[in-house]
Amino acid sequence: MEPTAPPRRGASRLLAWLGLVPFAAYVVVFLALPTVLALASGLFDADGAFTLDNLGALGDPVILATFWSSTWLSLLTAVLGAVFGALVCYAMLGLSETGGIRTAVDAAAGVFAQFGGVMLAFAFIATIGLKGVVTQLLLGAGIDIFADGPWIYELPGLILPYVFFQIPLMVITFMPALSALKPQWAEANLTLGGTRSSFWLRIGFPVLAPSFLACTLLLFANAFSSYATAAALASQGSQIVPLQIRTALTSETVLGRENLAGALALGMIVVVGVVMWLYSLIQRRAARWQA
Repeated sequence: MEPTAPPRRGASRLLAWLGLVPFAAYVVVFLALPTVLALASGLFDADGAFTLDNLGALGDPVILATFWSSTWLSLLTAVLGAVFGALVCYAMLGLSETGGIRTAVDAAAGVFAQFGGVMLAFAFIATIGLKGVVTQLLLGAGIDIFADGPWIYELPGLILPYVFFQIPLMVITFMPALSALKPQWAEANLTLGGTRSSFWLRIGFPVLAPSFLACTLLLFANAFSSYATAAALASQGSQIVPLQIRTALTSETVLGRENLAGALALGMIVVVGVVMWLYSLIQRRAARWQA
């Protein structure tokens, strides 16, 4: 029986490129096309002429305040999510990767990281809303968490829902870096007279710092671009940039400028782009010891 001839290199290369078609289509439809539309509506007027008038709205005090609100909300929830998520990862460090608890936590993190939008907003409203179950129980005990106003439907009310999906996202992204710590490092530390504390202070924390910072930046970008949860929970006002874009799209006149939504989207693209660029740089540094 004659041996089968191996496939030609050109054919195998063509098949490899064809395998990238679904991913390329995803990038074009959900990343490239929205970016082009944001540029077109933000840098061009209704007649198609290039203009910078739309970008002038980004210097308006109201818009600047909105960007600041999005920034501190994203930064706060990213730091909280990173810290608590890292603690969860540390708690799972000694568990078997195939054990029941580790598998359950990994599965729950994958689900809760994507649990957002109307479902998450409804869960918090039903729990700690004005008529929520926990709210009513606390009122029965003489504790009124809304004595100073319905903060759950304002900007501070977004902190808890955002942290809710930031923590599991941190677990997903940071756990591989924590698991990559080599046991030989701890053994060498003990051999040289070190302690558990000295290992983390001199080896563990410095090695994990780039990965931790990269994951925190990823959480910041995730919170900065979130829309559905905020739209469902904070139905009044435009406290953050995604809600301000919604207002610009649904209002007939906003600050007397056309295509304001495109200018706001362009501003968001710039912010998220810078954050993800920093993320790639830090992640490249972290990959040196993970290889």
